[in-house]
Amino acid sequence: MRNGIRYSLLALALHMPVSGAADYPTRPVRIIVGFPAGSGTDMLARFVGTKLTDRLGKQIVVDNRPGANGIIAAELTARALPDGHTLQFMSISHTMNAAVNSKLPYDAVRSFTPVMTLATGPLVLVANPNFPANGVQGLIDLARSKPNTITYAVSGTGGINHFAGALFSRIAGVRLVNVPYKGGPQALTDLVSGQVQVMFGTAAITLSQVRSGRLKALGVSSAKRSSLLPDVPTIAESGAPGYEMSIWWGAIAPAGLPAAIVSKLNTEISQILGQPESAQHLAADGAVPSLSGGAEFGRMLTAEVEKWRRVAREADIKAE
Repeated sequence: MRNGIRYSLLALALHMPVSGAADYPTRPVRIIVGFPAGSGTDMLARFVGTKLTDRLGKQIVVDNRPGANGIIAAELTARALPDGHTLQFMSISHTMNAAVNSKLPYDAVRSFTPVMTLATGPLVLVANPNFPANGVQGLIDLARSKPNTITYAVSGTGGINHFAGALFSRIAGVRLVNVPYKGGPQALTDLVSGQVQVMFGTAAITLSQVRSGRLKALGVSSAKRSSLLPDVPTIAESGAPGYEMSIWWGAIAPAGLPAAIVSKLNTEISQILGQPESAQHLAADGAVPSLSGGAEFGRMLTAEVEKWRRVAREADIKAE
């Protein structure tokens, strides 16, 4: 009965008149974010939202709906009307949720209209200052000599740092112990205090700790060195050849969003993120603009879901 009501409402919504790009938007636009205020996704949404308010002439409202690694936010987005007045700014975790959970209340690809990619950035492999290894190769050597003794913090099972550690373990041929937390701040606190030893963290939350000396950087996850940490080698060049992983952010909307509105959002957001001011803002968090349109983003989403499903199978990562 519940599913029948849901599908009836969806059918009704799809037959309701939807404004075209010429008069879009006709009211405030909500950007749903599945993470708390102050997170990387939230800060990106607020930065773009402020600029978009000026360009579209309607208020952009950021609606934080944290929980379940972004699943709550994605479900809200999937159920909204496809009229462009509800968007979601999401990250790579959207595809990882699909990789570890076969019973999501939506389809990670088909339930959404991919609007565009927004930015990308590296993860930083950081360690407590008292950790005996000072580089990736030292970590690998230590892990091989003492299997299942080195702990790495993860902000929830199946999250980005969990997958980053699993991929590292597979490529480096080591066995690390993941310690799950309810979120990044708690994980970072225990890393700084020495309760856990290492973490694959976003640049946004690790850079200040590295610069203050409260953590030390062992390597960056991207294919090339980060301009923010030019002296820190990539993980691939310093002990784990072939390792590459970056966090990315994108904008999605409910399935069925008219192509004209997708195009308008692409144009407006691309112009915002194409400004030097935007590049400087993103660089402060270790990210760079990365702009791909809806069709290309859609293909990327499909590929990412399959990629992380393979890693999840091999590392036996399952939803809690």
